[in-house]
Amino acid sequence: MDASTSSSKTTLRKGLGETLIETGKITAEQLEEALKLQQKVKRKLGEILVEQGLITPEDVAAALSLQLNMPIIDLKLHVVQPYALRLVSEKLARKYVLVPIDVIEDSLVLVMADPGDIRAIEDVAAQAKMRIQSAVGIPAQILEAIDLNYKAQGEIDEQVRQFSHTPKPQEVSEAEESEAIIAKTPVVRTVGLIIVQGIKARASDIHIEPQKDRVRIRYRVDGVLQDAMSLPPETLEPLLSRIKILAEMDISERRRSQDGQFSFTAEGREADIRAATYDTEFGETIVLRILDKALPLFTLPELGFQPDTLKKYQDMLNSPYGMILIAGPTGSGKTTTLYASINQLDRNERNIITIEDPVEYHFTDIKQTQINPKAGITFASGLRALMRLDPDIILVGEIRDGETARIAIQAALTGHVVLSSIHANDAVGALFRLMDLGIEPYLITSALIGVIAQRMVRRIDHHCRESYQPSTEELAAYEEEMGQEQTRFYHGAGCNFCAGTGYLQRSGVYEVLPLSRETRNLLLKGASMDDIKAQALAEGMSSLKHAGMLKVKEEVTTLQEASRNFFAIG
Repeated sequence: MDASTSSSKTTLRKGLGETLIETGKITAEQLEEALKLQQKVKRKLGEILVEQGLITPEDVAAALSLQLNMPIIDLKLHVVQPYALRLVSEKLARKYVLVPIDVIEDSLVLVMADPGDIRAIEDVAAQAKMRIQSAVGIPAQILEAIDLNYKAQGEIDEQVRQFSHTPKPQEVSEAEESEAIIAKTPVVRTVGLIIVQGIKARASDIHIEPQKDRVRIRYRVDGVLQDAMSLPPETLEPLLSRIKILAEMDISERRRSQDGQFSFTAEGREADIRAATYDTEFGETIVLRILDKALPLFTLPELGFQPDTLKKYQDMLNSPYGMILIAGPTGSGKTTTLYASINQLDRNERNIITIEDPVEYHFTDIKQTQINPKAGITFASGLRALMRLDPDIILVGEIRDGETARIAIQAALTGHVVLSSIHANDAVGALFRLMDLGIEPYLITSALIGVIAQRMVRRIDHHCRESYQPSTEELAAYEEEMGQEQTRFYHGAGCNFCAGTGYLQRSGVYEVLPLSRETRNLLLKGASMDDIKAQALAEGMSSLKHAGMLKVKEEVTTLQEASRNFFAIG
């Protein structure tokens, strides 16, 4: 359908109401009330009915499909073609809630929330210089497809072409250093676009890496690095200089590793960025860790705990004093679990204080402190100071050294609940990590309530989920761990929502070790790691590997993803 054959909006809205009545979705009385409200608020009928809870967005799409004799396009099952996307600007797509998905002969196929919007069709046709063939889509799917498919590469390329015509950051005069002027320079725009695209892609980290003939940009999404774009090698120095200025690093230092942080705001979203540099063969590489403040705070049940492990952990949190450790490698979600834990604790009757590096999420009614080594505030010194502030619950972002560990244990032994994280491969390994830091076994057994070890596995994208046949090796590993066969396994085939990976978002995998009397006795006797782990398993602890395989059984993740994370774990 093109602009010349579109129905008018008046006819469309009247037809929508009639169609919804005919299909039994609403009554004539409900339509009459909605039309009266529409006259007052001047909004679309479908939106009003959805907000009133009378119908769903899917009902609106189905009614529009019947009324206009148009197909409904399920964007979960369709890949947006890049050549179609380039014909329509992101600004226009967002304005009219539409997304171009393909070119068929001489027509551009548009999936639209409102296919009766003639102005939208005319504007897109003028921009794309093509006939328009419209289809019906669900607004939420269209907006998600816009977020996932529109890339900043085109605008970045335009900014990069102007690099040679602008002064380097250190050459800008004081008179020119107004925020308005600086914000318009190509270097600044490019850095901003790279970060914005990273936030849109749900990246936790951005890697800017010099290669022999290019600057490689990669985003870490759901724990895995993905190529995002390539820039000319001459862009490296200006990009690094701009980021160093933002992060208050020494712009002239290129060989010594540096780190810093800065705040970034774009499109109404705030993020804290941690930057770290390192010198390589082809120049400095820099990694930006994104702490997106717009992301919601998870509750413990939402993190992925199995019901039995969640109960064990919540019992630990209810202890009147003692220390609880969250163990795992970098990027395993330890901070998320700590935040979800203190978020469920009573803030009115108990004084909760944190010391973190950095403060990633701000809570009301909780005192939070960020370490600042330049000001003499480290985990150890900060923890020692806050002990004088009458705390009930203390969150220490990470135990990195023996001094911090010892002070935290003393706090736990003197009537406080202490929550912290530590780098260790599994729960039992955390006990031995404390001993490596110089903590005596009798202090560990006296202070420690328990340890939670965790990993993150990628979830199968439900948009493109399908059954498949795993390899013989994967099947053997599953059957060995679970002690049973399973005939049905799923993976993601890859679609535009998951950027072709088959995965979308992540789920936690947990190993909960409460310190029982028997486990404490083994630790005091100097038992081996294997002996203590055997005791914990005998007491009902589910190992990380077993918990990961349960995620496969529950069709949350794939055998391939489980093998990537757990098959090497004993």
